[in-house]
Amino acid sequence: MSETRKTITYAGAALLLLALAFSTAPRHITPDAFLDRGEAFFPEFTDPNVATTLEVIEFDEETAAARPFKVTFNKNKWTIPSHHNYPADGKERLAKTAAGVIDIKKDDFRSNNVADHEAFSVLDPLDQTVTTLKGRGKRVTIKGKSDQILADLIIGKKLEGRANLRFVRLPDQKRVYVARIDIDISTKFGDWIERALLQVNQRDIEQITLKDYSINERTGTINQRDVVILDRDQDSWKANRVSSTQEVDSTKLNGLLRAIEELSIVGVRPKPEGLSRNLSRSEGGEGISQADLLSLQSKGYYFTRDRNLVSNEGELEIRSSQGVIYTLRFGEILYGTGDAVTAGTDSSNEDEKERGPGENRYLFITAAFDPNRFPESAQPSTTDFLNKSEDDWTDTDRKNKELKDEHDEWLRKVEEGRELSDQLNTRFADWYYVISSSSFDKIHLKRSDLIKKKE
Repeated sequence: MSETRKTITYAGAALLLLALAFSTAPRHITPDAFLDRGEAFFPEFTDPNVATTLEVIEFDEETAAARPFKVTFNKNKWTIPSHHNYPADGKERLAKTAAGVIDIKKDDFRSNNVADHEAFSVLDPLDQTVTTLKGRGKRVTIKGKSDQILADLIIGKKLEGRANLRFVRLPDQKRVYVARIDIDISTKFGDWIERALLQVNQRDIEQITLKDYSINERTGTINQRDVVILDRDQDSWKANRVSSTQEVDSTKLNGLLRAIEELSIVGVRPKPEGLSRNLSRSEGGEGISQADLLSLQSKGYYFTRDRNLVSNEGELEIRSSQGVIYTLRFGEILYGTGDAVTAGTDSSNEDEKERGPGENRYLFITAAFDPNRFPESAQPSTTDFLNKSEDDWTDTDRKNKELKDEHDEWLRKVEEGRELSDQLNTRFADWYYVISSSSFDKIHLKRSDLIKKKE
């Protein structure tokens, strides 16, 4: 074989080996599962303000049942259906939550195996075909108008050592992703409402009256033990029936004022429809239905022989500088924990005792406006000065101008006080409130708690 032929043969063999090596060499192929890495879970959901409903489903392993929580915009107001459609302060928080969901990305692919769902805690809490109680995730659904689903995902457990990373799965898919979630999707009733119950500033409180009495529930008679009246005197307070060697304990009084200002809701119960309207319309409870009476009595409220509404743990009356009188009537102990306290049922108090310790208390609140807080000022004898130039005013005109300004200021205060009272009554009218036992202990005081010997 000539040298030329050998060269051609070797070159051909080399090319053949090169082609064979190229055809058999491993190639970097991206699996389909990784193709969507970095993409948004819900690319068409871009405006958080179109969200009108948030529903969160959690699974309670103790009761083996799904526990729903929902906030929705219905009939021109935000409400919480799971809590008797109690008004929610929801728009801003829901938009913030929706914005957080929009930002969730498929940061990494983790598994395409259904067998891994339990370990990652992404089992659907609504899936009744799953027999295990463990491994259920939190299902979060956001809807827009006409119940259009904008986002729907199951959030699993955190990655070990990575606080903001969680396993995430879409309910209709097997794939499990890892995603960064920086939002607190709260299912706590208190996070979605205006918790400040009275909306009164302690600086505006001018008088506090503690009515300490007990009621004979069978006869409807009252044993009035004491009435403590505390009046603000500039920067100090004075009490009725105090001897020359006694004074108001300023530390305890400041604690009471702070507790009133910070009094917050832990739960609600709806009053029977029309109860508040019937109470305000009737003379001392005349015409109140038997169902309404039973509802009141189950919460610790009764009518006396002279048809006054009283409570089995006394009352607290608060007068503010706006002319609003708040009356707080303390009712029965409420037993239970969790949703049994925040939302409750229509079961009897005996049933509630089986649900847990009595750490809460029913509260019945009403508000009224006291027109005597703002005595009407004198009116001007004439308003002719309105048709004159100020340079042409006489001394009488100037006096009438002062009188008109003072009367206008009186009218403004009266209108604002009435408006505030009406707003509060609208808020209070339909609800029995539930407060914590610690709040109850701070505002349910007696004379001995507030009066001390002079130092």
